[in-house]
Amino acid sequence: MKNLNALNVISWIFGLLLVTIGVMNIVLVHPVPGIFYIVVSFLFFPPTNVFLKKKFNFLIPFWLKVVLLFLIMWPTLGVGDLAELYGL
Repeated sequence: MKNLNALNVISWIFGLLLVTIGVMNIVLVHPVPGIFYIVVSFLFFPPTNVFLKKKFNFLIPFWLKVVLLFLIMWPTLGVGDLAELYGL
């Protein structure tokens, strides 16, 4: 665990949050948005950054991950089917 820092922990939390929302969408709403959330969640996991750095010499900056999460979560929790289902 040599790369355990605050940004990696937050990235794991963001990724797991999106996986959870993806699974909930697959089970409760429709598979298409659920699969989308699960695929996008891989962008947040730190091993993806390691892979992108090794293969393409490219990293996704943390601030971009935060913006992406905000842009995904806002409509999901605001007007999405899960929001209607749970009365958010």
